[in-house]
Amino acid sequence: MPTEEHAHGPSHTDVPRPVRVAAEWSWRLLVIAAAVLAVLLLVNRLKLVFLSVFVGLLVSALLAPVVHLVQARLRGTRGARGIATAVVLVVAIAGLAGVLALLTIEISGSFKDLGHTFGAGLTQIRVFVRDNFNIDDLKLQEYLQRAWEALQDNRNGLLSGALSGATIALEVLSGAAIAFFTTVFFLLDGANIWAWCLSLFPRRSQGDVAAVGLKSWAVLTAYVRGTVFIAFTDAVLVGLSVAVIGVPLAVPLGVLVFFGAFVPIVGALVSGFVAVVVALAAKGVVAAIAVLIAIIVVQQVEGHLLQPLVMGRLVSLHPLGVVLAVTAGSVLAGLVGAVVAVPVAAVVSTVLGHYGRRARAASDERAAPDPEPADDEPAADLRPV
Repeated sequence: MPTEEHAHGPSHTDVPRPVRVAAEWSWRLLVIAAAVLAVLLLVNRLKLVFLSVFVGLLVSALLAPVVHLVQARLRGTRGARGIATAVVLVVAIAGLAGVLALLTIEISGSFKDLGHTFGAGLTQIRVFVRDNFNIDDLKLQEYLQRAWEALQDNRNGLLSGALSGATIALEVLSGAAIAFFTTVFFLLDGANIWAWCLSLFPRRSQGDVAAVGLKSWAVLTAYVRGTVFIAFTDAVLVGLSVAVIGVPLAVPLGVLVFFGAFVPIVGALVSGFVAVVVALAAKGVVAAIAVLIAIIVVQQVEGHLLQPLVMGRLVSLHPLGVVLAVTAGSVLAGLVGAVVAVPVAAVVSTVLGHYGRRARAASDERAAPDPEPADDEPAADLRPV
């Protein structure tokens, strides 16, 4: 005769443990996925604001050590923080404007030549493909048209957000203004802003959030400073290599390599391809091969020397993680997503690593056996009071 428990269906203990564990993890993962989706939708809706604030955060991470240094020099002066922030911002803006002016004067006429030379290099490649692989211009044009159509079909990826020129200009100006004021207030009053953010969390969680925030800020600072240094080093090395080989337009190619370094993986491939094609058109196959070898050597120096030394262990992302982050960022937010994917992934990795270590430490503490008293010590403290 079935018992009352079996009459109402299987009990909790009748469900196999793997099924119960899988079910518990499934609903938790569904809740996490829903929260992540909600955040992504919010970011996409307010992408101009989030991107501007993120740019301001990156610039603040780059300039904050300088502000602290100037403030230390002005110790005892009333309003030292504000004076230091103003001085650093004025010097940074003036220096950037001066560098851009010099580059504009240097390469204003070179970029036109760069375009013509690049087009001539592509023509040589097309002739080589036609003569050696029996692919005529019509077939090549068809392949290029298919590739362009595929790119257009996926414009929500790398080319997402294509707008009219006026709208783009308005968004750029608005974003630049928001990023500037964000930078000013982060540098001027960053400690109070962070304290306010901490106050939004429960009191028992504020210690962990503060620790995670400090680690994330250190990672972000290391990433920004390291990326700028590595981009400058790559640009100098590639520009000098191109000049030594005798290929013209070394300065524009160096500038292209510098800005390409801020887009992980994709930027190096694109800037390297342009340099090789220009060398092919200007000096021939031997020069193109020499430029290709120089770029490969520079990339090896970056990957095996500069990245470990400059970034160190603060930004510890596996190359596969970088590739996946860049791919996911480009799919979700286009080129902008590819640029911000690596620092965001580094911060997320830092947060998860902190809470993972904390959970393992708590688990080890619970699993550790109680210490036993030594043989020569009295066990009076073990008797009940």
